[in-house]
Amino acid sequence: MLEPQLLRGVALTSLGAFDEAAACLREGLAGPAGATRSRCYGLAMLADALIHQGKYDEAVAAARDGLSTETDTGHRQWKAELHRLEGIALCGLNRLEEGQGALDQAMHVARRQGAKAYELRAATSLARLWYDQGKRQQARDLLIPVYDWFTEGFHTRDLKEAKAVLNTLA
Repeated sequence: MLEPQLLRGVALTSLGAFDEAAACLREGLAGPAGATRSRCYGLAMLADALIHQGKYDEAVAAARDGLSTETDTGHRQWKAELHRLEGIALCGLNRLEEGQGALDQAMHVARRQGAKAYELRAATSLARLWYDQGKRQQARDLLIPVYDWFTEGFHTRDLKEAKAVLNTLA
C-alpha cells in the first residue's frame, strides 16, 4: 500500500505544484512506505518533480537512488522510467553524453520489457535531445515507429507530447 504522502505528492505533481509535491514525496519516502516496494515509484516521482523545479542534481540523485533500490530489491518495474528521468536531469546539467547514455538505456530496458508506454516516453525524450542537437532526421526515425505502434489513446499526455515533438520535426 502506498503512503498517503506519496499519493499526495504524485497528485500535486500532476497539478504542477512541484515544490509542494517534492516535499510530500520526501515525507512519504521517509515514512514506512519509503522502505517498501513503493520506494522506486516514489523516487521516480520525486525525480520528475525536481526536474520540473530545475533541481537537476537532486533529480539525478533521486533517480540513481531508485535504480539502486531496484537492483537491491529485484523489482524492475520503474527501471526504464528512472533511467529516462536520470537522462533528462543529466541533460539539464549539460552532461549531454551521459544524459544520452541514460536515455539509450531507458529505451533498451523498455524494449526488453515490452513496455511500449515507457519506450514512447524514452523515445520522445531522446528525440527532443537530438532535435536540440540538429539531428532532426535521426529523431524522426527513432520516434515515428514507436508512435505508430499505438492504435488508441491519442488523447493521453504521452502520445500528445510525442505528436508535438513529431510536429516540430516535420
